[in-house]
Amino acid sequence: MIAITKSITPMFLKNTFVHHVHFWLKNKDDQAKLIEGLNTLIPITHIRDMHIGVPADTNRSVIDRSYDVSLLLLFDDLAAEEAYQVDPTHVIFAEEYAKPLCAKVVVVDSVNI
Repeated sequence: MIAITKSITPMFLKNTFVHHVHFWLKNKDDQAKLIEGLNTLIPITHIRDMHIGVPADTNRSVIDRSYDVSLLLLFDDLAAEEAYQVDPTHVIFAEEYAKPLCAKVVVVDSVNI
């Protein structure tokens, strides 16, 4: 058996505005369509990092797996996140994908302490 040791210290994100969005679909069959829409956000220059995901197969009592799709965005600061909110690509995503496809959307924003 080979022992694997972690030689890299975890990166501590500084100067980061985190925007985490969870989507609940009206129709589960629309998951691919919503993900297609989320991918249209990729070119928005205000976004530093982006992750599109679905619930992981983890089953601890503290985990909420009831959502259908999640979007995690990292920005340099609040100003970048605010610019993202009014970016025409984001506005089109909200109008053409999120609003018609989703029954519920929950957003959690956080900043460094």
